[in-house]
Amino acid sequence: MTDRPTDLSSLPSYRRPRRSLFSARKFALMASVVAGLGVAVYGFSPSHGPVDLFSSPAQAQVNNEVRKVAQPVGFADIVERVKPSVISVKVNINEKVAKDDSGNNGNNNDDSPFQPGSPMERFFRHFGGPDGMPPGMRGGPRGHGAVTGQGSGFFISADGYAVTNNHVVDGADKVEVTTDDGKTYSAKVIGTDARTDVALIKVERGSNFPFAKLSEGKPRIGDWVLAVGNPFGLGGTVTAGIVSASGRDIGNGPYDDFIQIDAPVNKGNSGGPAFNTEGEVMGVNTAIYSPSGGSVGIAFSIPASTVKNVIAQLKDKGTVSRGWIGVQIQPVTADIADSLGLKKAEGALVAEPQANGPAAKAGIESGDVITAVNGDAVKDARELARTIGGLAPGNAVKLNVLHKGQDKVVNLTLGQLPNTIEAKADNDNDDKGGVTRGTDVPKLGLTVAPANSVAGAGKDGVVVTEVDPKSAAAERGFKEGDVILEVAGKNVANAGDVREAINAARADNKNSVLMRIKSGGSSRFVAVPLAKG
Repeated sequence: MTDRPTDLSSLPSYRRPRRSLFSARKFALMASVVAGLGVAVYGFSPSHGPVDLFSSPAQAQVNNEVRKVAQPVGFADIVERVKPSVISVKVNINEKVAKDDSGNNGNNNDDSPFQPGSPMERFFRHFGGPDGMPPGMRGGPRGHGAVTGQGSGFFISADGYAVTNNHVVDGADKVEVTTDDGKTYSAKVIGTDARTDVALIKVERGSNFPFAKLSEGKPRIGDWVLAVGNPFGLGGTVTAGIVSASGRDIGNGPYDDFIQIDAPVNKGNSGGPAFNTEGEVMGVNTAIYSPSGGSVGIAFSIPASTVKNVIAQLKDKGTVSRGWIGVQIQPVTADIADSLGLKKAEGALVAEPQANGPAAKAGIESGDVITAVNGDAVKDARELARTIGGLAPGNAVKLNVLHKGQDKVVNLTLGQLPNTIEAKADNDNDDKGGVTRGTDVPKLGLTVAPANSVAGAGKDGVVVTEVDPKSAAAERGFKEGDVILEVAGKNVANAGDVREAINAARADNKNSVLMRIKSGGSSRFVAVPLAKG
């Protein structure tokens, strides 16, 4: 027996319903709803046949407007114009097999251009080599033979200059680019900058290449963005999204100022352009955030303004020179601002000036807050680093500084940022003697002892010998071995000095006390909340 739906009209008890005014009205209402979708809808008149419900001029006008709104706006015209400027970049790296002291092949993966432990360094270390490709797609194993990788880039001039990422071409022995029309050219690396992950390359033959223009403006959050590149080595691919955020710090270094976009970007897109709707490059795609390795809608692009400054220097001299004032700086938090009597948590706090650096020679001291450069306000420590780094060495600059509660102006000449700055611990006393018990500072949850009484702690300040894990100091990152150099702007040599400075801060109705700490060879300021009572 076949199981079929029952035809109700065939039953003896079935009575055909009569047409009613209600049902006709109900149908008309339903028809009006469907009409909102731009579908031609007709009613029915028994005497006259089909009736156009939208026969009036007003209804026809509404319907025409709906049709106009319903038309989606595409990016085909923009893509057709900019896509020929985008290239695929293929590199070959002939690895040198390193030997350790025992004669074994080294495999430390120390070729990353990023700071150890930074999010970008962890990303590339986890997902593969400098191109971010999985090991199975990059040639032979690490330390054996040649490594190949693929990325993206784009021409910036008709004579063959092109931009890509430093991590795409760094250390490459051979670079090839493939244009949108399928032609392949050899290219050479003109210069790279690891700090911003920008590289400039040039095609060695050919001319009259289609090129893209770097945007002069700053993208707004919510603007459309088109990412064009070579994901997974597939060739020219276009994805669309919006600018999700700006000024992102992903822990790569002091010059982080990334644009965050949600246009799908995957491995192989590195070095490719992110276009705005004017067909200009607003940024260069450099990294993604992804637990899985694929796009999850969070990608980071180097702003066009940064790229423009870097490639101008790379084209001129093959390297990038940055201004340097020689200070170790940190952000001004709300607690630090309260401790210093600042109305706003703005500016860059000088943790320590480097000996013989431009700042130290100009009289800038630990605890000073730099609030402006050449009259332009400094929002935070990263902005100060970017501003100074964007100026050429040898330039004269004017710094507005808050020094011990007083505003002053400091004039200095910028030095050149060293390629490496070594942090050196104070090893005046290298003996491995025992650590003294020290004296408790109960209001802070710390036990301290004079630094000169503890082996390896140096001569100045008090060393932390014990930290209460439930204390405010523990929450602020204090640990055994840290050396407290100053409390509330005063040098301290013993626990009594610490208590005296704390009591003075409490008498001034301070909510927290500012301490300068030396830890691991570098200094920083920490604002510790004061317990009441």
